[in-house]
Amino acid sequence: MSGDWVPDGHDFALCLTHDVDRPYKTYQSLFYALTRRDPSHLLDLAPGRRPYWTFPELLAFERKHGVRSAFYLLDEQSLFRDRPPREWLTAEGWQLYAGRYDIEDDPIRGLLGTLRRGGWEVGLHGSYEAVDDRAMLREEKRRLEAVLGEPVRGGRQHYLRLERPATWEHYRAIGLDYDTTLGSPDEYGFAHGYQPFRPFDDEFVVFPLTVMEGALPDPGEDFDRAWAALESLLAEAAANEAVMTALWHPRHFSRDHPGYGRLYRRLVTTALARDAWVGPPGELYSLCAPTAVTADD
Repeated sequence: MSGDWVPDGHDFALCLTHDVDRPYKTYQSLFYALTRRDPSHLLDLAPGRRPYWTFPELLAFERKHGVRSAFYLLDEQSLFRDRPPREWLTAEGWQLYAGRYDIEDDPIRGLLGTLRRGGWEVGLHGSYEAVDDRAMLREEKRRLEAVLGEPVRGGRQHYLRLERPATWEHYRAIGLDYDTTLGSPDEYGFAHGYQPFRPFDDEFVVFPLTVMEGALPDPGEDFDRAWAALESLLAEAAANEAVMTALWHPRHFSRDHPGYGRLYRRLVTTALARDAWVGPPGELYSLCAPTAVTADD
């Protein structure tokens, strides 16, 4: 090994992850029409339009470059079915629970089948309410595995909600190998070290989140500044034989978020050109966990 968690022949590792929060554009159409003063967003409410369903293009890009990533699926409560009426007209209620998808719907089933057959990792995106609820996490994992047709190995909590160490204890108890929630939606960097670590000195591993796309400078406004931030992270990862974990939400490959798709593509191709191992956390766990040295953050 060139580093505890870096496979032989590579200078560092880049783990690619995607949280599948809102694959359909619903209430966002009205929100953007009002906030951006652009009524064309209302056209996305028409039947058959799915601007946030960016999976075909994303998978085609990764397939072309011989890499795979992890997609974390969310099985959350519905605003009008599961939440109290007092939340129906609140901004928080709409932000957290509106526009949900059902993992048993045909398009999601089809997506999961495509991911499974193509070698991508599917993991659990624990819901907002499940951060400290082991029974809820267990049921969300059970439902996802029933649709997927195979066990899932790890995941990340919605909105990066984390109770340390309780959430990790829940993950370990329900049979997950790893978590990659530890990180920030507003800041990027190796604040929690350069290597995954074992909080309980056993097989369970935490992959710290290095960068979420929303924490970067907006590439639609200043692409060069956004890329400079990512380039500095890649250089730091290479200098320290690090594991860098990146999160890109699928909706950020749509026209509503200009520049983010281009930024992701440059991240992946540049990492490959710099001799990085690139793939999903579950695969890196399989390659390196048996020999990785216990570390702390």
